[in-house]
Formats: sequence, structure tokens, C-alpha cells
Amino acid sequence: MAPTARKRLALTLVVTLVVVVAAAALGVTALQRDDVEAGPQPTLPTFPSRSPTPEPDPCRGGADRAFVPETISIRGKDYSVLALQRDAQDVPGVPPLTPSGKWEFGWDVAPSPLPGSKQGHVLVNAHTYPDGSALGNRLFTQLPRGTILEVRGEGQVQCYRVERRFEVPADSRDSGYENDEGPRRLAILACSGDRSPSGDWSHRTIWFAKAVNATPSAPRAPSTPKTPRAPTAAPASS
Repeated sequence: MAPTARKRLALTLVVTLVVVVAAAALGVTALQRDDVEAGPQPTLPTFPSRSPTPEPDPCRGGADRAFVPETISIRGKDYSVLALQRDAQDVPGVPPLTPSGKWEFGWDVAPSPLPGSKQGHVLVNAHTYPDGSALGNRLFTQLPRGTILEVRGEGQVQCYRVERRFEVPADSRDSGYENDEGPRRLAILACSGDRSPSGDWSHRTIWFAKAVNATPSAPRAPSTPKTPRAPTAAPASS
């Protein structure tokens, strides 16, 4: 082989070797970078999960004292309570026959017992409408036995649990609706039965709800003797 040819071959071999060495070096560098990137990652601190704080039970403990009711909550919905005087025949007053009045409770003011009293029935009533659009109508489906009602007013809460529902004729005088000396109850009345053309309902539906966790020392409003009378609510308009 001529000297010139040998020189060219040697140069070619040197260049090839340099390329191979350079490629190998690049491969090693890439592998090292991959090892670094795939290495252990910093661990974020973990904290124990916190359960949400439960809401306090409004029925726990009962009212500290007797109070004037302002709202009654049924299944999470609040209904206003109107303090109403009795009429000339000594019959408990009822809410007005208005769009707002048909969704309000009427409460028989003292000397009847107040919520939180030591004994006796807290008397409330609600209208029933023939088209089913009043609070009394709703009570027929939303007050089964065991339902909890929350009565609030003057910063106090007294809960009651429905224990009985019954119906009596409108002229009944022994329904037990009014009872100043009996157990601590919320007594609710609504018209029911058949409605006459003049607007009078044939029956009254009454619910008795027993006080829950009532405070034994809660004071009671004074009472005066009353003559028996039929539980009465004003006729509802159509």
C-alpha cells in the first residue's frame, strides 16, 4: 500500500474512534442525568385528616327558663309564631286569614303555659285550607310520631317530640287540648274533617308533643281556672 493511502486510512480510523468515544460519553452523561431525575423525590409532610366538628344539638339540656315563642322549626323549616289574645268567648286566637297568616302558628298567650314551663300544655294552632295551601295541611303529612319540633324565642330553645295524634269532633269538650297542670307538652291544633258551605270544619286534629330534655327548674307562668270549651279555630277561607 502506498504511503499516502496508509495515511488516509489512519486518519479515517482516528476520526471514527473519536466519534465513537464522543457518542459513548454522551450516552453515559444521559444515563447519569436520568438516574438523578429518577432518584428519590422530596416527601411532603402529611397531616392527619380532621373530621368536621359536629353541630351542637339544639335539643340538649332544654330551655333555662320559660319564654315567649317566636318560631317553631319542623324538619329544618322555621314558621313564625304569633302571640294572640283570646276572643270575647275566651277562645284562643288564630292567625289572620292572609297569605302570610296561613303559614304562621297562633300561640295562646299567658297565663297559659309558655315553652320551658314546669308543666302544662303550650297551645298553638294553624289554619287548614280546603285547597291544601296552608300550614295545617302541611302538618298532616309532616308530623308523624317521633318528629322533633324546635321552639325558639328570647335566646332559648325547647324541643318537643310528637308522641300522639288524634281527631275529635269540633264541639268536643274533653279532648285534653287545654291542660295547665299536665305534662310539659306542645299541643297543636288544626281544623280537619269536612268543611261546610259556611266555612266550618267538622273536626279538629290535635298533636301532643312531649318536651325533650326539659329543665326541671324552669319557672312556669301562673294560671287561672278555665271552664271547659271546645277546641276552636277560625274557619279557613278558600
